[in-house]
Formats: sequence, C-alpha cells, structure tokens
Amino acid sequence: MTLSPQAKKRFYKTREISWLAFNERVLQEAANPEVPLLERLKFLGIFSSNLDEFFRVRVAILQRMHRLEIDEVPLTGEHPKKVLTQIQKIALRQQNRFETVYQQILKDLGKHKIFIVNEKDLTPEQAEYVSSYFRETVRPNLVPLMLDQVDAFQDCKDRSIYLAVKMWRADGRRKPKYALIEVPTHAVPRFLVLPMQSSVETPEQLQHTIILLDDVIRHNLSDIFKILSFDRFDAYTIKMTRDAELAINEAVDAGFASYMEKISKSVKKRSKAPAVRFIYDKEMPVEMLKFLTRKLKFKLDDHLQAGGRYHNFRDFIKFPRIGPASFRYPTMPPLRNHPDFKEQESFFKIIAKHDVILHYPYHSFTYFIDLLREAAIDPAVESISISLYRAAKHSKIINALINAAKNGKRVTAVIELQARFDEEANINWSHRLAEEGVRVIYGVPNYKVHAKLCLIVRKTGKKLVRFGHVSTGNFNEDTAKLYSDIGFFTADPRITTEIQKLFHFFEDNVYIGSYKHLLVSPVFVRRHFETLIDREIHAARSGKPAYIVAKTNSLVDQAMIDNLYRASQAGVKIWIMVRGMCSLRAGVTGLSENITAISVVDKFLEHTRIFVFCNGGDEKYYISSADWMTRNLDHRVETACPIYDKQIQKQLRVFLSLQLRDNSKARIMDSSQTNRFRPRGPEEPELRCQDTFYAWLKTGKLPEGPPPELPIFWKDV
Repeated sequence: MTLSPQAKKRFYKTREISWLAFNERVLQEAANPEVPLLERLKFLGIFSSNLDEFFRVRVAILQRMHRLEIDEVPLTGEHPKKVLTQIQKIALRQQNRFETVYQQILKDLGKHKIFIVNEKDLTPEQAEYVSSYFRETVRPNLVPLMLDQVDAFQDCKDRSIYLAVKMWRADGRRKPKYALIEVPTHAVPRFLVLPMQSSVETPEQLQHTIILLDDVIRHNLSDIFKILSFDRFDAYTIKMTRDAELAINEAVDAGFASYMEKISKSVKKRSKAPAVRFIYDKEMPVEMLKFLTRKLKFKLDDHLQAGGRYHNFRDFIKFPRIGPASFRYPTMPPLRNHPDFKEQESFFKIIAKHDVILHYPYHSFTYFIDLLREAAIDPAVESISISLYRAAKHSKIINALINAAKNGKRVTAVIELQARFDEEANINWSHRLAEEGVRVIYGVPNYKVHAKLCLIVRKTGKKLVRFGHVSTGNFNEDTAKLYSDIGFFTADPRITTEIQKLFHFFEDNVYIGSYKHLLVSPVFVRRHFETLIDREIHAARSGKPAYIVAKTNSLVDQAMIDNLYRASQAGVKIWIMVRGMCSLRAGVTGLSENITAISVVDKFLEHTRIFVFCNGGDEKYYISSADWMTRNLDHRVETACPIYDKQIQKQLRVFLSLQLRDNSKARIMDSSQTNRFRPRGPEEPELRCQDTFYAWLKTGKLPEGPPPELPIFWKDV
C-alpha cells in the first residue's frame, strides 16, 4: 500500500533506531544494581561489541545509500542522512550513559577491594612489576609508527585500538612529535592482575588490583621512545570502525575456486574499507585531534565520537574471574538428564521411536555431538549431510565429520562462505574438510544458506531410515552455551524426506522442489505464514478463537508487519517476543491494539524462533532458522519445521508462556521505545523466565498458571 511519510512514521519504526533501543536494553542490564558486578561489566562488553557491529553494517549501509543519493530508507521512507543524524545523537547519549555506568561499577568494585588502576596509581613495587611484564611480554609485540614521517596514514585496523602519543620536552627545546601504537590485544591479554600485597593476612583484606594493557604501555612510553630524547609523554586512545560489507556480486556458479578467491580478497579489503566511525578520548587536545584526522584522512564532520579513556570494551566480556561467587550469576550447568536420551542407548533407537527436542543452553549440546560420533562409527550409517553457517573455533562437530569420512561414510557439508565475519574461518574449514574426504558444497547461487539442518541416513535391515536434526541456531558448541536455541531430532519421514530433498537441491542447484511439511525460503516460508495469518483473520471474523504467538530475533519485513496489523484489526490476539529490531508498532489504537510485544534480555541471548497459530484449536507449531526479515524470507535459504508431537508442543507452550509471563527481565516494546519493564501485578510473584524454564527442565515443577489473557488452550501449562 502507498503511504504518506507521516503515515509511514505512524505505522513503522526505523529499524536502526529500533536496534539502538535493543542495545539500550543491554545497557540497562549493565546499569542494574541487582545484576552481579562482574556480569554488569560483561554487559558493558556486549553493548560495546554490539555497537561496533552496528556501525560496521547498518551505519555503513546508510552512508552508502547517502553517497549513492538514495533518498529513502525502507519502511519509514526517511532520508538516510536524517537517520544517520538520529543515530549519532542516540549513540552519543548512550555513550555518556555508558561512561556513567562504568564509573559506578568501578566504585562498587572498590567497595569490595577490587580496583582498576591506571599507570599513575601504581605503587613502586607495582610499577616495577608492570615494567618487567612490559619488557618480557608486551614490548616485542609493539610496532610504533612515527606520524611525522608519513604524509598520510589510513591503515588503522578495523576494531583495533591505538594509542596516539604526543612527545615533547619540558624545556621546549624540541618540536613535539606524534606516534601511533596499536594495543596488541590479539597477542597479549587486555587485563593484567597485579600481585597481592604481601602484608595481607586474612581473606577479608584481600585486594585485587588490575591494570589495562593500554596503561601498561602508557607506563612505559619513555622506554619505547628512549632514543628520541623526549621527557614528556601523553597518550590517548583512538579507534576506527570500518564498513564490513563485502563487495561480491558474482554468482556462485562462476566457479567455486573463483568464488572462494573473491571472498578471500573481499575479506582482506575490509581492513581498508571506508571508515564509518572514529572514536577518540575526549581529553585529547584539539590540535592533536586535528593533526590525527588530517593524517588519517578523516573529516571532522564525519562520524567522530568523543569517548572515554578506554575503547573496545568488548574485551570486558573476558574480565578476570576474581572476587566472590556473588559477583557472577549462579552456575546453570547444561543438563545431561534428558528423559529421552538414556546413557548407553543408541541415539538412533531412541529417535526412531519418537521425536526429541533439546533446549540450549539449558540442555547440553554434547548430545548432538555424541549423535555425530555415534554415526561416525556405526557400520549401518551410510551418509551424513550437514549445513554449516558458523562453527566453533575448536569445532568438535568438524572433527566428528572428519572421523565419519575416514570411516568410509559419505559426508557432505554445505558451508556458507558469506557468513558475515566468519568468511575466513569457513574458508579454512572447507579446505580442511575437503582434504579429509568430505564433499564440500559452497551454497546456492545468489542466496545465503542459513538453514541449520543435519541428515543421517542409516540402513536398518533392508530399509534406509533417515534421521534429521533441525536447529534454530548454528551447529556451534561455543554459542550453544550462551544462546537460547532449539535442537529438534526426528525420524518422521514427512520431515526427513523433505530435508533430503533440500540437500539434493544444494548439490545440483537446479530445482528446489515442492514441500508439504518443511517450509523453505526463498519461496515457501513467506507464502505459508501469510496463509496461516489469513486463516486466523477468517476465524476471528467468524467469531472463533484466533491467536498468533511469535518469537523471533527481528521483525522488520513490511509485508509481515502489515499482515499482523490486518490480523489485529480483525480481532486476532497476537503475542510477539522480539529480541532485537522490531519495526512493528504494538498497541496503537485502530492499528495494533490486539498486539502485545515484549523483549527479554537476560544472561542468555534469546535466539530461538518459534511460531504458533491457533488454527481453530488444532494449533500449528513451527521452529525456524528464519527471522521475519526480508533477507530471511526472500534472499536466503531457510527452513521452518513443523512440530507435530503433542508432548513437544507442550514443551514449547511452557517455554513461550514463561517468556510472556516474565516480570523480571521482559521489557514492553511500545511505540515510543522506552524499554519499560513489564509491570508486576500486586499479588503476582516474581518470575524470571530463563531461571524458571531451567528449573522446570530440571525438576518438572512450574509456578502458578498463566494469567488469563494467554491463549485458552494453554491453561495446562
């Protein structure tokens, strides 16, 4: 439909501004005094890492649109320059709050005798220790660049931090000089824990003192530049963020070797891609800032952002584990007591009897790795096929696939070379797998393969039986410890036959086929979900029960949003859980008053995609690799898998109902994006969905039933 700019603004939220609202929710966790102290530092690190990626991708795209004189951004129709101005304003406001939160955390740590000191705070003993550490560990990794000896310098690495150093003499006998030093966090830890004071006698007196690598270098600037006869030094941190988008327009069928080469070259070009943000220490003298931006060929009206003394707070995600246990969340070890997977019993025998579902990180991801290990040595297994988007740094899955190939299994791995920021890793994995006899397929021409599928074919008697695994997240044992995802195991031929059909398409790229059960994008996911929404609209207009429950990471596709608006206006009750970007405006009179939208930000990253439709009382359930974004629905190969097993449907109802009932970490996603916490009723007990769901999986016990506004068929949870 054609809308005026005013109507677009009323109907939709700008996706980039919505994303910043999501990162504000992360910052809320860092600011929350009820969150354990070191977890608050970790949330600061997550906020910083998120913001880096946001500038590398979303801001870079907007800047490119502006350069190409594209006048309107999708959905809202705003001019890219206007959105960039909004982003700059919000980012600066968030940065100020970030600094305030950080300073408060430092004060709170100090109350517990944990101090983060700089080079000016060191005792003589500590100073000697830092100097010794510098000489032995840090100095060999430093390569100072003298800026007065180069006409221009544009090689600042993306996401690296640098110390911009000013050197001069107190007597003024020499002209000041400037240098640039990369802080080598790739080779040396960002944090150095200093030795305890020898006078401490009791645990209550223990004092932890930590200095950042940046300040270790600052403390030793006179050592670094001793041959230059300067006696005064100042150093200020700077960071450059660059456009991360790869310039690859050629189709895959141009030749896999050529395609891989183009990916490799494009990844290397990232280091010299256009800058989208320049962050500097706000204490830096103006003349020094002007000198640096001139040398770096960076305009003063570009995305300059004044920051604090330290950048790259993502390193705080790995802050030293010091202090009492109360500084961290209570451990929630992944459960190995799944009622269906019994020790010493074959996975294939169990899955052949009935479907099984795992909830990560609550359940151990080792179950899936053990399934692959069993398949690798089982003489009845003939083949294994898997799609890999992101793998762990030290992937046990890759090892299991190689072991299977060595044992004579036909192993096929579909590896997506354009998985953003994992391109180099995936190229390396593809080489290693191919060398070990695994057949490697590099995706589909013009489409990213984002589906998370595994298929194992096993001979039982004279029959070939297929075993499928469908996931909402990557086959990655590292992220499975932090991301909330679902792994679904099935031998249901309705599903496994169609998984095999999709793998055949990956092999020949000729005909995607038709599917009765599995939903496959870029063709069938959108079409089928639109049909299901239309059914709910028809039911509501006929006076029958009608509702939709959707949990996704992002909701920014205009057509899907418009369909949900139509459903709301017809009387369909809709509950939405969106972790990140959400361009839908919930609760607007006459437009979306039947839509409730929340977002949960807690210790685990909410990554699961689940969609439920009333369907006249015979509910339809789907788990999916796809968000409701245009790229997922139209430009990627994705899958949404139906869940037919009634017991598994009940598990999903429990999971979703706890999310909707959360009154501890759930925020209301309203039109003004204020991130208000979901209020708790006067007699409503506190409920934190992640903790409660873990307890339910462990013990089978749930709190009191859901409030009455939840779907009527969910009263049993």
